[in-house]
Amino acid sequence: MKFYRYLYVGDTVRNPGRVKWKLKHHAGVQVYVITLAPSPDQLEIFHSAYLKQKFYRYHPPIVVGIAASHNEAVEIVIKMTQECLKTLGNCDLKEFLKLKANKHCHASWDSLL
Repeated sequence: MKFYRYLYVGDTVRNPGRVKWKLKHHAGVQVYVITLAPSPDQLEIFHSAYLKQKFYRYHPPIVVGIAASHNEAVEIVIKMTQECLKTLGNCDLKEFLKLKANKHCHASWDSLL
């Protein structure tokens, strides 16, 4: 599993480092993850229990946000969208996340993880 360098974390998530470790090691953790969609869609929100499926071991998602509840995940996506709209003038979240990371480190997309 890969994590975005500037990971968005919900206010009610306790100990994000431990949550990341549990997600990487497929241990049980009750959070919602915000990932880059592999399709033309922008982002996906789903419960971390889905990551235990064998598919995700072979096709790990890129996690850009962690939230304690679905509502908090939606709030994070709204925050990301507002930042994107303010910065780019549109709602291309994938491009915004790439530019945000490049702005800080001038690196390729793969090094943002």
